[in-house]
Amino acid sequence: MALINQEVEALTNALSGIGIDEKSLISTLGKWDANEREAFREANPNFFIKDERNFHKWDDHCVRLLKHEFMRFKNAVVLRAMHPWERDARLAKEGLKKGPQAYGALIEIACTRSSDQLLGARKAYHALFEHSFEEDIATHIHTKERKLLVALVSAYRYEGPKVKDEIAKSEAQVLINIIKHNRPNKPNIIEDDEIIRILATRSKLHIQAIYKYYHEISGNYLDEDLEDLRLKETVQCLCAPHTYFSKVLDAALSSEDKNIKKALTRVIVTRADMDISNITEEYQKLYGVSLSQKIADVAKGNYKDFLLALISRGE
Repeated sequence: MALINQEVEALTNALSGIGIDEKSLISTLGKWDANEREAFREANPNFFIKDERNFHKWDDHCVRLLKHEFMRFKNAVVLRAMHPWERDARLAKEGLKKGPQAYGALIEIACTRSSDQLLGARKAYHALFEHSFEEDIATHIHTKERKLLVALVSAYRYEGPKVKDEIAKSEAQVLINIIKHNRPNKPNIIEDDEIIRILATRSKLHIQAIYKYYHEISGNYLDEDLEDLRLKETVQCLCAPHTYFSKVLDAALSSEDKNIKKALTRVIVTRADMDISNITEEYQKLYGVSLSQKIADVAKGNYKDFLLALISRGE
């Protein structure tokens, strides 16, 4: 669908600080698809700079101005208008700055994006910050998570349908041996080379097969047997992303911690064009209330309306 000139003009004026109409921002950005947002970026060189890697990135000066303009839902608006590569790159940078409590967001980006999406985020990260994503993780993280995170963000997984069941079954047994049988000798299994190899290199379908065989052989679920939070998040993102996102959203909607609450914006905005309908369905199943109703009860004003507009795209 071609962009409507009046909508483009209204949004351009709003981003310029002229007659800001938050309702128009909600309705316009909430309904535009990826191609329409790309056309808007191309039509506004005052806000977006074409990078040498052939995507349009926000001008940093404009981002700083917008952060002072849009109060409660400014971050959601800025993130929604961004190219997905830039969005993930900036979210990753923010996660690195915040430290261990935000490493879950890095795992989320590494494990719930397609191989091409993750590669694009790495390209954008390099363009924006003049370092590679994996370089910054290796340089700035000094805790036990470093090896796993570097491997996850460096991955380019096979995404075809083929899974070799015998290998998956064998690797399920490998994980059982490491997690259960050698636990006294493996206090930090998050650094185990075999666990990292499997989780960082195998296709998602292959890891889901491992998950199935792990349960069949051991009687337990892999993520339940893993005591390390980052390994749990990795397995959940790879094997059951809609359940993972539902739990993150519920935590964000129930917490008073501002860092946890920020995940509400991150998840809704990044999944609005992907699988938000699956997430809302899973949320209803897990918590017995619709995600839209929960957001309506907890969020306020234009921020609430914008999130609900994004969710409605999947309905």
